Amino acid sequence: MLDSQGRERKFRIALLLYGILAVAVWFSFGGSMVFVLGRQIELRWIPLFVIGTFAFRTYIAREADKIRRSGEDEASKL
Repeated sequence: MLDSQGRERKFRIALLLYGILAVAVWFSFGGSMVFVLGRQIELRWIPLFVIGTFAFRTYIAREADKIRRSGEDEASKL
C-alpha cells in the first residue's frame, strides 16, 4: 500500500498529466465549429470537457479515500 505522501504524489502527477493533455488538445484541435444540443461550439471544447471530467473524478476519488482512511484511523483508536 502507498503511504499518504505516495498517494498525494500520484494525485499531483495525474493532475499534471491531465493539464499537459489539455494543453495538447487546445493547440492540436482547430477552431472548427460543431452543433451540440442545438448550440454551435468549438470542437476543442468537447475533449477538454472529457479531460476535465476525468480530472474532477480523480479529485473526488482522492477526497473519498482521505475520508475513508480517516474513518479507519478513528475506528482503530477505539
